[in-house]
Amino acid sequence: MSVQAEGTFYVQGIGLRPKVHVSADGSGVVGHAGARLLTDLADATGLTAAYSAALRPLRPRGTGHDPGRVATDLAVMLADGGEAIADLAVLRDQAGVFGPVASTPTAWRLLADTDETALASLRAARGSAREVAWMQAAETGEGIPAARAGGRELPGLVLDLDATLVTCHSEKEQAAPTYKGGFGFHPLLCFLANTGEAMSGRLRPGNSGANTATDHIAVLDQALAQIPDAQRHGTDILIRADSAGSAKAFLAHIRDLRKRGVRTYFSVGYPVTEPVRRAVRAMPERLWHPALDQDGTLRDGAEVAELTGMVDLASYPTDTRVIVRRERPHPGAQLSLFDQDEGLRHQVFLTDTPSHGGGSAQFLEVRHRGHATIEDHIRCGKTTGFGRFPSRHFAVNAVWLELSLAAIDLLAWTRVLLLDGELATAEPKKLRYRLLHIAARLTRGGRRLRLRISATWPWRNELATAFHRLAALPRPTS
Repeated sequence: MSVQAEGTFYVQGIGLRPKVHVSADGSGVVGHAGARLLTDLADATGLTAAYSAALRPLRPRGTGHDPGRVATDLAVMLADGGEAIADLAVLRDQAGVFGPVASTPTAWRLLADTDETALASLRAARGSAREVAWMQAAETGEGIPAARAGGRELPGLVLDLDATLVTCHSEKEQAAPTYKGGFGFHPLLCFLANTGEAMSGRLRPGNSGANTATDHIAVLDQALAQIPDAQRHGTDILIRADSAGSAKAFLAHIRDLRKRGVRTYFSVGYPVTEPVRRAVRAMPERLWHPALDQDGTLRDGAEVAELTGMVDLASYPTDTRVIVRRERPHPGAQLSLFDQDEGLRHQVFLTDTPSHGGGSAQFLEVRHRGHATIEDHIRCGKTTGFGRFPSRHFAVNAVWLELSLAAIDLLAWTRVLLLDGELATAEPKKLRYRLLHIAARLTRGGRRLRLRISATWPWRNELATAFHRLAALPRPTS
């Protein structure tokens, strides 16, 4: 602020920062101290022990770093926001907090030595840790939260499947041109809408088809294998996907799962074909009903109608319903010629949820629209490992993807088991900024090692409470 006094201007010293002298000789201070929460949570859920058992064949002489511990440290590094194996230095150079951490070459060797058999064992290990985490959630709180749509809780579990493009800036094995004109991979992923956990993922070449039924079936089966037995059998499981998931073979597989005692239902996008267009034009105005928003209120400018019986679905599973939403297009929306002629944007989906028991077209439409949340999960997942693949070798990148899914799980379990309020629904970026990347002082006294969080850090109490809750979690018996 400039102030004039007798013809002289000067700047008041308001808000000036104090002068500091910077040196690189500090001691007893650690960064990313909140990431210790993730390493301890991996131990508490049995993930570290399960990884050690899964990768024991890679340590035949019992010397050197435990491969399971190396895998856990890589997952923690990715959850903390690391992008490359070299970022393990953040943990390795702070041994006072994180203990001995493998070198970069050792971590590379682990990824290279993990073959398909070991990768399958890693998936099974993550599933066993998930079972422990879910039991801990049930014993210490209300268990796994329900997904919501239209202002209501959805029964059971909701699995969302979708593919995404990951750009590669150098030649990598099986990287290929993508349908959008880029170059890289086209992984297919499955997330649990209830918690944001990453249930499964399949790394694929960039030119892989979006609607490949075999890939959808493989990813879904891997996701179902991740669900503990108590929830996989006897719980409604809704599978949502966009129109890439409308392949008849995939829907038939979902229906066939019921024969194995898995109560699966589908809600998948469907293309606006000529029979659909004819049905929409023939639909009487009185049969269009207002659409809903996610909070249960009416959605302005949007209407829903059921086309079941007006479109031939004879080759689809029995009792399949077809529902359409028409809506005033928002600015920039991509419209088909049909949409342009009608002046409205149309979106169609198929579901086998019966009409009795609350399965109205309005509710099912807003429930299906909730599938869009997977875009947020994928966006966050790309900052938690699978937005950048480190190796020229496809097999190494497939292991990297699996560890990225474990990192996403650790963040999800942190929210469910250890956090409240705003942080319990926070995205990884916010968790890192407020909790994981915090600096602290490491002190020793009374035969105890103490991590002392700054008394002025705005979220010090939330982090301290999370550590206390972690210590109180029931541990697996073996």
